[in-house]
Amino acid sequence: MKKLKSLYRPSLALLTDLYQLTMAYGHWKLGRTEDEAVFNLFFRTQPFKGGYTIACGLDYVIDLVEDFKFQEDDIKYLAGLKGNDGNSLFEPAFLDYLKTLQLDLEIDAVEEGTVVFPQEPLLRVQGPIIQCQLIETPLLNIINFQSLIATKTARVCQAAKSEPVLEFGLRRAQGIDGALTASRAAYIGGCAATSNVLAGKIFGIPVKGTHSHSWVMSFDTERHSFQAYAEAMPNNCVFLVDTYDTLEGVKKAIEVGKQLRARGHEMVGIRLDSGDLAYLSIEARKLLDSGGFEKAVIVASNELDENVIENLKQQGATIAVWGVGTKLVTAYDHPALNGIYKLAAIRKPKQKWGYKIKLSEQFAKINIPGLLNVRRFKDKSNFIADMIYDELHGINEDLTIVDPHDWARSKNIPHEAEYEDLLVPVFRHGQTVYKSPSLEEMRRRTQNQLTSLHSGVRRFLNPHLYPAGLEYRLHQLRNQLVLNLKKDT
Repeated sequence: MKKLKSLYRPSLALLTDLYQLTMAYGHWKLGRTEDEAVFNLFFRTQPFKGGYTIACGLDYVIDLVEDFKFQEDDIKYLAGLKGNDGNSLFEPAFLDYLKTLQLDLEIDAVEEGTVVFPQEPLLRVQGPIIQCQLIETPLLNIINFQSLIATKTARVCQAAKSEPVLEFGLRRAQGIDGALTASRAAYIGGCAATSNVLAGKIFGIPVKGTHSHSWVMSFDTERHSFQAYAEAMPNNCVFLVDTYDTLEGVKKAIEVGKQLRARGHEMVGIRLDSGDLAYLSIEARKLLDSGGFEKAVIVASNELDENVIENLKQQGATIAVWGVGTKLVTAYDHPALNGIYKLAAIRKPKQKWGYKIKLSEQFAKINIPGLLNVRRFKDKSNFIADMIYDELHGINEDLTIVDPHDWARSKNIPHEAEYEDLLVPVFRHGQTVYKSPSLEEMRRRTQNQLTSLHSGVRRFLNPHLYPAGLEYRLHQLRNQLVLNLKKDT
C-alpha cells in the first residue's frame, strides 16, 4: 500500500522550492536535458549532540518517485506564475516538457533502520540533471524529518532500557503530516506503540491508550469515574490517578481493581502524569504490591525525554512503561536534521564524469565529490569503522580512512575485517528494484544496528566519535580538486 497516496494527491511534483523549477528551466533553455548528474544526500553533524543517527524515510521516497508526474492542474498553476516584469515565468514549451516528463533515475540508498554518520551518503541520485534537481527538496523533507525522529526515539528507548516506550505525540506534533510521519519513524526507532489511531491504520503500528483527566472530571467522584471506566472497558483498565491527589487516586484504583478482579478481569495498571514521578512511582508501587496487584504496571507521561527517563531511573523510579509525546515527535531539543543534497559529478552524454566540489570559507561545508558509497567494516561483535569511497576509483589496498574534517586523523582497517556496502539499489532507469522490508523488520534492524555499536558511541554525554572517514584515494582526489579550484579562482 502506498503511504503517500493514501494521505495526499497521487503526485507531489509541486512539493518543491521554486528555485528547483527555475534551475530546471535554465537547464532546459541551455539544451542540457540529457546532461547526467550525481547528487549525494548526507548530513553534516549528529543531532542531539549524539554519536549516531538512524536513517529513515526510504519508503516515502519510493512512493514519491514512483508517482512523480506533473498533472494538468500543476501545469496550469505554473503557467500562471509571473516574473518581475509581469510576463510568464516559464514558456509554454517548457511546461509541455514537464507535462510529459517521466523520471529515469538511478537511486541507491541506505536501508531504513541503519545507523549512519556525518558526511555519509544516505541517498545517491544519478540521472538527467533536471530530474535530479526536481526531487531534491522533497527528498530532504522526507529523509531529514523521519531520520531525526527515529534517532530521537532510539535515544529515548535506550534510556528506557528494555521497558516499552509509547509514542503519545499526536496533539503536540507539527501538523497532520508531522504527526503521522513521526509515528512511523518512532516505531522504526523503537517505540512499542502509538496513540495515533490513523497511524495505526496506515502503517500497522500497535495502538495504545486509556482515558484522560476529563473522564475523571466528568464524574462526581474519582472512584465513580474508575468504576464507570471498568464497566465500559474491563479489558483496558489503566487508571489515570493524578487528577486530584495521586496516592489517594492509587488507593481508589486498587479498590476498583479488586472489584474488576471479582468479575474475572484484571487491572492493567495506573498512569502518572504529573508531580514527582520518581517519588510517586515508588510509593504507588508499594501500594499496588501490598494491595495484591504486583503485576499491575506503572505508566508515566509528562514531558519525558531520554534525559528525564535516565534521571528517573537513577532515582529508583518504578515506572515500567513510558509515554513520550511532545519532546519525541517534535525533536524538541534539536528540531531539524541538517541534511544536504549536493552535486558531486556531471557529464555530457557518452562522456566521462567530471567531479564537482563546492568551496566554502567553512571547511565543513566543502562537499565530497564522486559516485559515493559507504563500506562498513565489523569484527565478530561490533562495527569498527565506515569508509566513504568513490565507486569509480574503488578502494586502495591499505584500507586507510581519513577524517573528512581533519586530514591528520586517519585509521587503518584490518584486512581480515568483514564488511558490507550500505547503499543498495532502489531504482534503475526509473523502475523500482528494491523490495521494502516490513515496518517490523525495519524496527528490528534499528535494534540490531544499535547493538553492534560500541557503548561509548551510544552514550548521551560526550559520546565516543565513531570512525567514519574518506577512503585514502578519495581524500587525495578531494584535496586536489580543492587546490585546482583555488588556483583557478
